[in-house]
Amino acid sequence: MNNFKQTQLLTLLCFLFILLPSIARGECTCEPEDEDRNKPLALKYKMAAIALILVAGAIGVCFPLLGKTIKALRPENNLFFIIKAFAAGVILSTGFIHVLPDATESLTSPCLNENPWGKFPFAGLVAMASAIATLMVDAFATSHYTKSHSNETQQIDGDKEKTGEHESHVHAHTHATHGHAHGSVSLVDRSGSSELLRHRVVSQVLELGIVVHSVIIGISLGASESPKTIKPLVAALTFHQFFEGMGLGGCISQAKFKSRAVAVMALFFSLTTPVGIAIGIGISNMYHESRPTALIVEGIFNAASAGILIYMALVDLLAADFMNPKLQNNGMLQVGASGALLLGSGLMSLLAIWA
Repeated sequence: MNNFKQTQLLTLLCFLFILLPSIARGECTCEPEDEDRNKPLALKYKMAAIALILVAGAIGVCFPLLGKTIKALRPENNLFFIIKAFAAGVILSTGFIHVLPDATESLTSPCLNENPWGKFPFAGLVAMASAIATLMVDAFATSHYTKSHSNETQQIDGDKEKTGEHESHVHAHTHATHGHAHGSVSLVDRSGSSELLRHRVVSQVLELGIVVHSVIIGISLGASESPKTIKPLVAALTFHQFFEGMGLGGCISQAKFKSRAVAVMALFFSLTTPVGIAIGIGISNMYHESRPTALIVEGIFNAASAGILIYMALVDLLAADFMNPKLQNNGMLQVGASGALLLGSGLMSLLAIWA
């Protein structure tokens, strides 16, 4: 079932890659702003951006996954809570400071018709609907996986009990004692499995939100022909991708996927922005951010991504960790995690000056 869900996710994201370039075309009713165009120099910056962002994203997403070799980075250790709080702050700031304002700017552009785009806050509506949809998907997927696993466990336990009925009455007391112990272990196993399934759903939904935003950023950068615009974006997006990768890597680490699934998710995240840049380079002659169709598509996708990121950061990352008994019972860890959260959100907010 997990493989099927991952296949669905990858199919959806591949469809997004194919869809965006084609819908970015449209009738131009608003002239693009004049800018310092230098196509050869801009192309050099774009090539550098692809390499730097690819490496930064790969390092960021792989860093929390080193828990198998570095004990301090394992999910049960205090340092992991602090790193994850920092990364959650980055993701929260990405949603509020970077993505949602971009969506609002696109959907309230003077290049769009006043009716209906200027008469209603569509960016907020789409972000809210996206957050609600994420909640529903989150709850449904977790419930579905938990029930499926619970049914499998009950069937196994039932088979074991039927086998135990044929034992002699001499061993009745021993069998009863064993049954009690087995039931306790099963209860613990179910609780642990439910939590593991939760982490897996969280990591997949979070990757979807990050990937949608990363592709749009990449296309915008790749389509630009202004070195003055691209140069600061390269540095800002490199740090942006590194920090977002840390947040996603922490979730993947807790999900305990098989090595192949971990590699696929990490690789897919690392490639999204570079592939978006490559798409932007390919369609730079026909793509203009001021075209109505491009503005609407970017605005809606960014607003949806913002809703997903804000929900995931607040509910599945921060609330889950800050209400964890381990953190609740450790004052120093609470202070450390809170400081890391403020630092992560603050640094990512500062990047909005350049990106």
